Amino acid sequence: MSDNLFKALVVEESDGKYVSAIRQRDISDLPKGDLLVRVSYSSLNYKDALSASGNKGVTQNYPHTPGIDAAGIVVSDASGIFNVGDKVIVTSYDLGMNTDGGFAEYIRVPVEWAVPLPEAMSLEESMMLGTAGLTAAQSIHAITEKIDPMDGEILVTGATGGVGSMAVMMLAKLGFRVCALTGKASAEAYLKGLGAESIIDRNTFIEENKRPLSKPRWAGVVDAVGGDVLAAAIKSTRPLGIVTCFGMVGSPELSLTVFPFILRGVSLVGIDSQSCPMSLRKELWGKMATDWKVDNLSGAINPISLEQLPEAIEQILAGTHQGRALVNISD
Repeated sequence: MSDNLFKALVVEESDGKYVSAIRQRDISDLPKGDLLVRVSYSSLNYKDALSASGNKGVTQNYPHTPGIDAAGIVVSDASGIFNVGDKVIVTSYDLGMNTDGGFAEYIRVPVEWAVPLPEAMSLEESMMLGTAGLTAAQSIHAITEKIDPMDGEILVTGATGGVGSMAVMMLAKLGFRVCALTGKASAEAYLKGLGAESIIDRNTFIEENKRPLSKPRWAGVVDAVGGDVLAAAIKSTRPLGIVTCFGMVGSPELSLTVFPFILRGVSLVGIDSQSCPMSLRKELWGKMATDWKVDNLSGAINPISLEQLPEAIEQILAGTHQGRALVNISD
């Protein structure tokens, strides 16, 4: 095999269907960029599953290699910012969307997309976190700017998903009392193992919060669902509480009055990890490596190989996954 050939998950369109398979690619086929990285680990996110299923809102052109997360070792850097052998994290921007992504042994990207791996973190740990961890950290950053553990409970919706699981663990690490919301009755033991003190059923929560304002309970909210769940969370947030949102698996629509905002001073903060400034990225990766580092991170992780990705993609599309899928690219 040529030194320029490598393995990658390639999604191809065939007779109107999108099929994923492991293919050989050549480094010369990678997009232009300063930084060539040999990928050690990646992770599976919902956006990757959308890309793999032909969602043109995520990826416009096929064949394509998804993977919005990658961590690995620098092979070359035309900019001179990184040295050969440096360890880096690349998440979001256009990686895995319209730029070939981390489900491959090599990526080539603009150097501005890369974060130096913190000294206290391994490449494997960085992809246990990935975009899900970064998104959770952005949410927690927004909450902890104004809320501390003495102010009350934090609600995490979609708590068995990648971001939700990370948020539960980080918040518990910081001393917050976490209530996890889920539609999966079998998930109680899993969520309490991550650090949640209490569990709420999703359907019950929506039903109990249909009025314009509900009894105030939450000092802060990390919402991964949107729709009726987000509306119910906002209506039951305490005065001056902080609600962060970044997901819309429930619905992109939000139906509620302005009462929580003008009568309680609730703040709704949108979280977009793709446009997170580099200065904040470095700060949050540093915190996740030190003060926010969780002890039971592996409890939310399902290790898989590149060859096992197609099956894992089907699970995430069906909503049957739990936690995070860590992809060992070098295995």
